[in-house]
Amino acid sequence: MKTFTRRISFLFFIALFLSILFHLLTFYEVINVPLVYLVISRWLVILLIILYGWEKKSLTVWILISMLAGIEFGFDMPVFAQKFEILSQIFLRLIKTIIAPLLFGTLVVGIAGHPNLKQVGRMGWKSILYFEIITTIALFIGLAAINISRAGIGIHIPVDAAQEAIKITVTQTFNDVIPHIFPENIAKSIAEGNILQVVIFSLLFGIAIAMVKEKYRRPMIVFAEALSEVMFKFTRIIMYFAPVAVFAALAYTVGHMGLSVMISLLRLLGTLYVALIFFISAVLIPVCIIFRIPVKGFFKAILEPASIAFATTSSEAALPVAMTNMELFGVPRKIVSFVLPLGYTFNLDGTTLYLSLASIFVAQAAGIDMPLGTQLLMMLTLLLSSKGVAGVPRAAMVILLGTAASFGLPTLPIFMLLGIDALMDMARSTINVVGNSLASVVIAKWEGEFTNNLKQEMQSDQ
Repeated sequence: MKTFTRRISFLFFIALFLSILFHLLTFYEVINVPLVYLVISRWLVILLIILYGWEKKSLTVWILISMLAGIEFGFDMPVFAQKFEILSQIFLRLIKTIIAPLLFGTLVVGIAGHPNLKQVGRMGWKSILYFEIITTIALFIGLAAINISRAGIGIHIPVDAAQEAIKITVTQTFNDVIPHIFPENIAKSIAEGNILQVVIFSLLFGIAIAMVKEKYRRPMIVFAEALSEVMFKFTRIIMYFAPVAVFAALAYTVGHMGLSVMISLLRLLGTLYVALIFFISAVLIPVCIIFRIPVKGFFKAILEPASIAFATTSSEAALPVAMTNMELFGVPRKIVSFVLPLGYTFNLDGTTLYLSLASIFVAQAAGIDMPLGTQLLMMLTLLLSSKGVAGVPRAAMVILLGTAASFGLPTLPIFMLLGIDALMDMARSTINVVGNSLASVVIAKWEGEFTNNLKQEMQSDQ
């Protein structure tokens, strides 16, 4: 298998070199390479990437392959490519079936599964308070970043989708906002895709479960855990269709709007990375300074789990190493084992920043001038709905689709985001790990139990 992979890689680089050479020679008019040869050279590169993906059998790799193939297909056969929209619509319908039961199960477990918060006392409310402050700041940094870069401006989606979104959005007045948050019929809320109402119901339901006796609480928690696990598997099954949906969505998009849409996606990717770097510099590092946490020592301790999260695009893959390293750094095990798992439910800094940025990108792409009040309501929706879904594959996309449905935004720009989602997921997963690890140190310092093993090691070395 390794020999086959090496051969494919060798052939890929040769084909890529020849394809680039042919295109450069044609562009600078050195020689006139026939168009058919240029197309064949591009598809040969994609074919070799497909063979590589066949060996890797990774969903992320296949999504990236589908992105390249969809762009090329839409560019080469724009008229035929526009008929592929139905495949992305099928995927959207399947995703919509996940949102309500997934949020209900994960939020109920997240709330009712921690009835010991009162017993833990100070550590419990300090953790929740810190989480909400930091994630709220992350949301507003993402909101500011996308309003400054305006990466979604210039994308011209089909007129019918944009007009439908505008019609739904403008019907929400300020007087409708507060009553709209609270459900009058949970079945109706689910059917109409009112994600904020589902979240509010789930939070209240979880609190109610936490308040009843153990003999009543335990069966409901077991049911919610079982529902969550089933929906996790359900999500994984549907995500196997994601490469097909990405191919169809990008083929349709490029066929309908041309390659200019990729410029906007790259601008969005750059906006996300800049916003996350700003979040580290303006939020996480000042938190270290305020709580007198050694910055250099902390980032040295978090380097390994952060690298795992970046490489695997999974915050959960880095959790065991993060817990071990934070304990070695000087955080007591009882605090690490409480704060880090709780943070994976309530403190997804990278994901919440991305969600605020991506949701406004969708509105910009639709040509919707969303007023500040509506943007703030959307931030509240994201702040609540992003809780408890850390273990869900492509959880950000699930939440983003649900929020778009609630605010009448078109879904086509979200499918375009799938093409670069793996690159964005690397960054947001890394920040999730760094933010949660820092939270454990903050709580330990707040409780006066941080031992600063780094200083002890330095003294022992001397």
